[in-house]
Amino acid sequence: MSIVRKINTPLFSSLFLLALITLLFTGCQKINDATTIGNGIIPAVDNISTFETSLFAETDNFLLTDSTRVLTTDVMALGHIQNDAVFGQVHADGYFSIVPPNAMIYPFYRKDSIVGIDSVILSLAYEGQYGDTNTTSTLRVFEISQRAGFVDTTLYRYDHPSFATTNQELGSKSFLLKRLKDTLTLIRRRDTTKVVNVLRIPLANSFGTRLSNYDTTQTANGGYRSDSLFKSLFRGFAILADNVGNGLTYVNPTSTNTKLIVYYRVNKNGVVDTTFTEFFHSKTTQANLVKRTPGGEWASYLANNQTRDDKIFIASSPGSGATIKIPGLDTLSNVVVHKAELILSPLPTGQQGTFDFPPIILLDRINTRGDTALTFDLDMGTRDNFGSFTYDIGRFGGTLLRDSTYRFDITRYVQKIVTNDSTNYKLRVSAPGRTNLFSPLYRYWGLVPVNSRVAYGRVVFAGGDYINPAKRLRLRVVYSKP
Repeated sequence: MSIVRKINTPLFSSLFLLALITLLFTGCQKINDATTIGNGIIPAVDNISTFETSLFAETDNFLLTDSTRVLTTDVMALGHIQNDAVFGQVHADGYFSIVPPNAMIYPFYRKDSIVGIDSVILSLAYEGQYGDTNTTSTLRVFEISQRAGFVDTTLYRYDHPSFATTNQELGSKSFLLKRLKDTLTLIRRRDTTKVVNVLRIPLANSFGTRLSNYDTTQTANGGYRSDSLFKSLFRGFAILADNVGNGLTYVNPTSTNTKLIVYYRVNKNGVVDTTFTEFFHSKTTQANLVKRTPGGEWASYLANNQTRDDKIFIASSPGSGATIKIPGLDTLSNVVVHKAELILSPLPTGQQGTFDFPPIILLDRINTRGDTALTFDLDMGTRDNFGSFTYDIGRFGGTLLRDSTYRFDITRYVQKIVTNDSTNYKLRVSAPGRTNLFSPLYRYWGLVPVNSRVAYGRVVFAGGDYINPAKRLRLRVVYSKP
């Protein structure tokens, strides 16, 4: 049996008409709303109702003043880049403290039962590398001086001066960068273990003996009574790179694989046995001092005293940036902007297979005084319910695309300029680790994370005056006239 329902025709027609009007109104609003235009609606360019133009830019290189401070969770760069023929040199050293496993507990078996120290190893958790992996790096470990000013309550900048050491080398390691991924087989008497993704630096056995001599008393030797007393006896490690090699190694100091291991023999009930104890990162502070020395073509462009460069050089923080001016935006008539994207084309350079591009490029804008970096409020991201600014890389852009370009969607920003006579700001492109940006719309200062590894990546882009117009940095605008 079928069921037939009678439809109230006038009511149905009214509802259909209302839905149609709502749909048409919504569609028209999307086409003409300057704050939502360009979200997947890009009409075909026919040069009758829809047009496309490219506005070329004026570009200039500059050294980026980076005030970024190292957090305890940051991956640390160690090593030296001696010969990047285009960008020059990079040097990276690291500093951090260790603490005993537990306060008020002697970390060795028993002080009077220790027979001897077999070996002392500083194990660093390997996180990656950058540069020529066929070259050798050398790291040397020193003790941070008690007079160095290295304290737990400070977050240090990447450009902080070097900390003083006691000048007595505790140990060193020379290694081929590409071998760091290899599995290591450790054989100790009756035990055989395998470890992977660690860099093991042997230290002097005398350092292990020194640690075993501390105790939990209230004497000058009572380093295990509290973490602060321990640090008053041993401030921490300085891991300093020799000026050799052509790459950086990245380690994670807060990983459980980063630790100091003291292997020793102990007398247990008349039987000599082997064991070990471990000390870990204090997780209160660390310093990663990274310095770039401009060289090659980049240094030449920094010193040319010109304000319109045909190439721009972007080195990951701490590094460089470039300013971008687009004068044509001031004369663009009142149009409906369907798409506005800033296009940056990388140029081939020497050693490009060795030194990768930065994972993410950041575009921001500079206020008229030049002292504040601003977000692209409507294009770059949103502010969530907790007050934080969310940087939407997928929507805004900044990663290398399949056509070998970096593109930034600034449609809403451009629309506000051509319809509301908003300011045509000077733009800035860089590759920071993280940066503080101010959102004029949300009235919010926010820390925007960009790249997770310091000094990783460099790229040369065709600038606004590059000889090949097809490669020039430009603003592509698809628009129609009202």
